[in-house]
Amino acid sequence: MEHQNFKYSRRVIGFPAFVILLLWIIYFIEIKFGYNFNKFGIYPQKLSGLKGIFFSPFIHSSAKHLFNNSIPLFVMMVSLYYFYNKIATKVLIYGLIFSGLLTWSFARPSYHIGASGVVYLLVSFIFFSGTFRKYYRLTALSLIVVFLYGGMVWYIFPTEGRISWEGHLAGFLVGFIFAFLYRKLGPQPEQFEFSKNEEFENLFDEEGNFNPPEEERYSED
Repeated sequence: MEHQNFKYSRRVIGFPAFVILLLWIIYFIEIKFGYNFNKFGIYPQKLSGLKGIFFSPFIHSSAKHLFNNSIPLFVMMVSLYYFYNKIATKVLIYGLIFSGLLTWSFARPSYHIGASGVVYLLVSFIFFSGTFRKYYRLTALSLIVVFLYGGMVWYIFPTEGRISWEGHLAGFLVGFIFAFLYRKLGPQPEQFEFSKNEEFENLFDEEGNFNPPEEERYSED
């Protein structure tokens, strides 16, 4: 039986699928017609580079780059919209803006492109949300995220020159902050209520000793 906190709808699969399809269409247009959309990426500390906050996730340098982002982005978006459907859009949009601003504020002077910052945002949010909420279903999801994408944590540090570790770090930090800020919104641990059985409680005294009624203490042969 589907839990009331987790409801399947068309957008759980449909919206992530649409986003991934859009990414591939944009890349196809870029290759097919010889465009270079890199200038629409985030360029730190320049006003003109702010437009990349909204455009950079849709731009990729190669088919490999796009493919490597497509699968985890789809998986994390499906998880977000299924398990956190009430706050999913807020997390995605606000997270995109704030992680982009953070990248713009401190990253190296270069065009930062790709959806990996959003991937790190969602991985971080989903992992820490399960931890903060102490809800066994979401904690299990956190463990699955660690199993699938735990190795990604190494890429929030400087590794290769062509990798925007700053974008990864920004997404990771914003995901952590959002998981904390939104911990009271969305699915919460199940509350169980236990009904009292007064007849059973009356069989014990205040110290917890078994004390049945007088008529039950003795039995006839």
